[in-house]
Amino acid sequence: MVILFLFVGSLCLAGWVVQFAVQAAEGNRNETVAVVVPKGSTVKEINRILASDGLVRDDVRFLVLARYLGLAAKLQAGEFALHRGQTPSKLLAELATAKPVQHAVTIREGLTISDIAETFAAGGWCDPEEFVQLAKDPDFLRKMGLESRKNLEGYLYPDTYYLTRKGQTTADLLRMQVRHFFAVWDSIQTKSPLNLSPYEVLTLASMVEKETAKAEERPVIAGVFINRLKKKMRLQSDPTVMYGIENFSGRLTRKDLRTPSPYNTYTLKRLPAGPIANPGKDALEAVFHPAESKFLYFVSKNDGSHQFSTNLRDHNRAVNKYQRSKKKGKKQ
Repeated sequence: MVILFLFVGSLCLAGWVVQFAVQAAEGNRNETVAVVVPKGSTVKEINRILASDGLVRDDVRFLVLARYLGLAAKLQAGEFALHRGQTPSKLLAELATAKPVQHAVTIREGLTISDIAETFAAGGWCDPEEFVQLAKDPDFLRKMGLESRKNLEGYLYPDTYYLTRKGQTTADLLRMQVRHFFAVWDSIQTKSPLNLSPYEVLTLASMVEKETAKAEERPVIAGVFINRLKKKMRLQSDPTVMYGIENFSGRLTRKDLRTPSPYNTYTLKRLPAGPIANPGKDALEAVFHPAESKFLYFVSKNDGSHQFSTNLRDHNRAVNKYQRSKKKGKKQ
């Protein structure tokens, strides 16, 4: 009698679970909904998350079914696009095999650590303050093999990264960019002009990156800086001065140009203390392969390009033509 009772009970329990397993949820099977499953979520918590999005009922049978199908340990953390209108059994199978949704995040060339932090933070990928602090943390720099550096400026390679919401940390974001930088660096590194050290190449490339957005001008501008270094001339690059000013207002003054700092190339007779931004591949290659010329000066033509000169007289004429005329135009 007891055996019969247990047998009947098992059949009822199985029928109860099967009834749940084959009952499709409401919704169009062709529609998907983005679901985020936090790292470390239990099957019961996953059930509640799916239920809140209308994909399945919040029911203890979900846990029983997941274990019966052998999928309880295979349910993933991350963000997934799951189809509506499915039975719980099919939904479980989809979640167990689904690929996380990838989000494209583009880090432009020439951004600073703070700029990159804000870019990631805009998509909810990190806390910007934590990002900046970790990029300057001596222990983290040591773990990255960069213990001799003050921060990761220059090493955060600009590119489009495809991120998934799967417990990604701020440290993961930084490591991802630094590893990408060294992969690119190793592919292009060659003998540098004037026997510049790798860090000096990186520093000069960051200056080239900030001076122009035109790919064809980068080797020329790199050549100008190399020519000036050969002649022991000050590099006089405005972006370096800006970088060295805390909370820069956006407008350089004569006082700024005369105020010494580790980055003011109007007062220094060498490269600044380190990179002033994070350069891309073109800027790095421009320093390794600068254009050969006799140019020692350049000035913006206010259209994104520059006028290059071999002597101070011609440079002053160009400044008068493009910069002073621009100021007069603003006053009119």
